Amino acid sequence: MALLKQEFPLQKFIELKGYNIQYSSHKRFFSLKIIQQLPKIFAAIRQEKKWLETLVSNNEIDAVISDNRPGLYHPAIPSVYITHQLTIQTNNRILNRLIQKFHYHFINRFNECWVPDNQHDELAGILSHPEILPAVPVKYTGLLSRFKKKHHKFSHDFLLLISGPEPQRSIFEKLLLKLFDTVDGSFIIVRGLPGNKVNLTLKSLNARSYNHLSSDSLNLIFQQCEMVVARAGYSTIMDVARLHKKAVLVPTPGQTEQEYLGKHLHEKKLFYCLQQEELTLKKMNDLRSLPFKANDTPSEMNAEMITDWLQSFSRK
Repeated sequence: MALLKQEFPLQKFIELKGYNIQYSSHKRFFSLKIIQQLPKIFAAIRQEKKWLETLVSNNEIDAVISDNRPGLYHPAIPSVYITHQLTIQTNNRILNRLIQKFHYHFINRFNECWVPDNQHDELAGILSHPEILPAVPVKYTGLLSRFKKKHHKFSHDFLLLISGPEPQRSIFEKLLLKLFDTVDGSFIIVRGLPGNKVNLTLKSLNARSYNHLSSDSLNLIFQQCEMVVARAGYSTIMDVARLHKKAVLVPTPGQTEQEYLGKHLHEKKLFYCLQQEELTLKKMNDLRSLPFKANDTPSEMNAEMITDWLQSFSRK
């Protein structure tokens, strides 16, 4: 919300409680920690559905676009569900199928499902292109990103993007700082902490740190850096693909979606994937000379599809 308020200061914001999911700091306990919280997640889905019903009855709401929140659909107005995970990876084929059926149970209550990926040259692989689609219309939006590619000379070697839930966000940050504080080149670290006013102390004279940046500032810094090091989160991947950047993806340990995405994109030679324990300064420097195929990825959003949808209910 802090990010959105900064980007859209004139818009109205109404707070909706998150799922408050807690994550394990150990890879082996990651899935177990999520399973233990399923009752809390189901309760949150029921609660958000009631919340939306009240919101619609008290406000002039024309449509709903739900970003991966299964309870935010309404029978009286157009309701769209956004997800790139039509297949959810768990490293267990039977469990994958059961979770998909459960997920589709909610998706099919919406009017449409939008998938932020390309129709054919897919970025998310089997996650966004499953064998069986939901019953409602599925539309591929292209890659969603707030950034635009521009031509800038490189002024820094690395951009370190820190993101994701705690405690792994802080673990990743400490690991990268220890690694890059002795680097000969220059780097910029963006911590992904909007609202945080405590700055990092960096040893390297060729380094800069930001807790958070506006879209325009981050867009510029992205393109001033030769290589990006980031988690394998899908939003980050879409941003890097939109800008056709060289990137090293480091999946959050135990997060099967990121592990799949990292492996999938590594095999396609779009980006390079390293496990957290494989990060070394030598590997970072060696990777800078490797070829990447990110420039081959179609990266434009399907604006026409979005416009057609808006017009479809505004005429009613």
